[in-house]
Amino acid sequence: MTKRNSTLGRKIRHQRVRKKVTGSSSRPRLCVFRSLNNIYAQIIDDSIGNTIVSASTLDSQVKDAMENKTKSQVSELVGSLIARKALEKGIKTVVFDRGGYLYHGRVKALAESARKEGLLF
Repeated sequence: MTKRNSTLGRKIRHQRVRKKVTGSSSRPRLCVFRSLNNIYAQIIDDSIGNTIVSASTLDSQVKDAMENKTKSQVSELVGSLIARKALEKGIKTVVFDRGGYLYHGRVKALAESARKEGLLF
């Protein structure tokens, strides 16, 4: 599968997931985006279209702890950071949007570490 086809396939899968998954103010959406080198997570309230909390590998808290870690281990750091930020804002339950990616590897590591920190989905 070429780059163009794999990207297009992910976008089609993401549209299919987004038809079913929406975030509300009582239960916002935890959206994951994965690039080649970084991973990003946002908690979004779709009813007003605002990002409430975000975390990524570019945050200083994660960047300092990234040295000599694999991408999956760094994804765990991002997952725990997004969960801590969400709990500080009073968000306990979310809907998980995997962004068209398979629930495997870095996406799974992020989700499971967010669950360990106390986020429910």
